[in-house]
Amino acid sequence: MTPAITPKPRVVFVDGVPMSGLLAAVEAPRAVVVAFHGGSSTAAYFDCPGHPQLSLLRLGAQLGYTMVALDRPGYGSSAPYPDAMERPEQRAALTYGAIDKILGDRLRGAGLVFVGHSAGCELAVRLAADNRAEQAGVIGVELAGTGVRYSQAMADIMRTMATTRRAPGLRELLWEPAELYPPDVLSDMTNSSSGARYEVEMTKNWPRRDFPALAARVRVPVHFTVAEHERVWESDPAAVQQIAAIFTAAPRFVADRQDGTGHNISLSYQASDYHHRVLSFVAECVAAQEDTAGKVEAG
Repeated sequence: MTPAITPKPRVVFVDGVPMSGLLAAVEAPRAVVVAFHGGSSTAAYFDCPGHPQLSLLRLGAQLGYTMVALDRPGYGSSAPYPDAMERPEQRAALTYGAIDKILGDRLRGAGLVFVGHSAGCELAVRLAADNRAEQAGVIGVELAGTGVRYSQAMADIMRTMATTRRAPGLRELLWEPAELYPPDVLSDMTNSSSGARYEVEMTKNWPRRDFPALAARVRVPVHFTVAEHERVWESDPAAVQQIAAIFTAAPRFVADRQDGTGHNISLSYQASDYHHRVLSFVAECVAAQEDTAGKVEAG
């Protein structure tokens, strides 16, 4: 196991736009894991301040992976540049550019695995479906906190937001049951960043239009995690089966359930268990890639 590595903040420029994030790099990584946070959050979602035992970045680096958590377009350093990310293709270009510049000439091991949470799933799936994915070496995608049908409570909130721009009850859907999270996380992380302008339209079109269309173009293994107390999305077996069915080109789709947590899995007391499962999936992607490479060399 690699000695403990503290994630370091990074800012790079992509077409004049500053893109920020956190990097925990190892010298000879088994692979590179790139994580995308959800709405009203930052890259710190994957390196919970004051709780290193909850950090995906620190655990991944200890297990031999180079770990990157990006502030999604519209967050962190790029927030003052909304016109540069209004279109999905702009956001994809910014993100791939940021990944390349942050990694630089560092080794990438078997390739890239994307991890998306909540609204970050949109970016993870979009990048995996992009024509650049194969050249970039994408070998897997982990998703949590998304779906194809909003819960009735979330659908009601979205209708209210469409007319009043207020979201009464949203905090409860995202953060309840409160006892599943450290108290300081509930007070410090819930309002860490305002949302990006483009997310209003993105959120509206994601479940029924964009998610199915993009999922059909993903050609790498997909691991999908459902939180026991997920309240934003429908996540019963029928809903999960419907999600699996849209990944028609993926060689493998595995659904998993994380007990003892709500929507924000990586900030809960069960974060370490979840992160170990994520990294086990990454290890499977690495093994599959190495097996494929070995067969090509032998054949």
